[in-house]
Amino acid sequence: MDLVISNLSKRYRGGLWGLRDFSLALAPGVVGLLGPNGAGKSTLMRILATISRPTGGTVRWNGTDIAREPDGLRAVLGYLPQDFGVYPNLTPLEFLEYLAAAKGLDGPTARRRIDELLQLVNLSEARHQRLGGFSGGMRQRVGIAQALLNEPRLLIVDEPTAGLDPEERVRFRNLLSDLSGERIVILSTHIVSDVEAVATDIAIMARGRLVRHAAPEELLRAASGQVWEWLIPSQEVPAARARFRVSATIRKNDGVLLRVLGASAPGPGAVPAEPSLEDAYLQAVSLPADAAP
Repeated sequence: MDLVISNLSKRYRGGLWGLRDFSLALAPGVVGLLGPNGAGKSTLMRILATISRPTGGTVRWNGTDIAREPDGLRAVLGYLPQDFGVYPNLTPLEFLEYLAAAKGLDGPTARRRIDELLQLVNLSEARHQRLGGFSGGMRQRVGIAQALLNEPRLLIVDEPTAGLDPEERVRFRNLLSDLSGERIVILSTHIVSDVEAVATDIAIMARGRLVRHAAPEELLRAASGQVWEWLIPSQEVPAARARFRVSATIRKNDGVLLRVLGASAPGPGAVPAEPSLEDAYLQAVSLPADAAP
């Protein structure tokens, strides 16, 4: 089972490029797709979900071009888009029954699967309530359930923890880890902690291009020697932010401790620091497109 993306590009009207020469090969496991807003993540997800067609390049699922023959992938695809919507007058049970029928599940299989999923996403007791009265987090959990209805081999989730409280977010991370053994899971987000918790490898996007693809440990090694901690007076922070790449600030009783990205110390008293995945991510997206490894 493999998903191979080769030189994928997407150009919109007006000449705007959503993707440029994007290539990535994936095997079973969780890949965290990280990038700032506007990096092209959702464009890529829509192409992989066979909703949008690329301007150039190919996506092959087990050797088959999904643009030419999408049905083979669609039968084993689970997709939670960023802008997932529901029918407000339906209950979770009715909504999932409707989608199960659309996916071709027979009655007994659908009922068994829906029961399992409602329990999995902690909505069993709300199965007969109208979706129109659900909070954003509850609707997101319904979205997660519908993406898993057909026990997909390729699961694509775009900003899945939006609207979830901290407990629900941990629950969803654990679910993704459990699901990853025999399927490809693509977790698209701008929240580094979500990726750090579950991803076996990480793909970082910026400006429609792939700038890094590596295991978390490799990304941390690449950022080694590029992170500094620097304690300065609070009144000097605005100037430091304007001059340096600051990844974090911590207010202390004797000033503000900055985490600064750079090849050399930003100023007197700065000391080297162990990089975090957040540091490694910010370092990667700040590289010029032609300088990214």
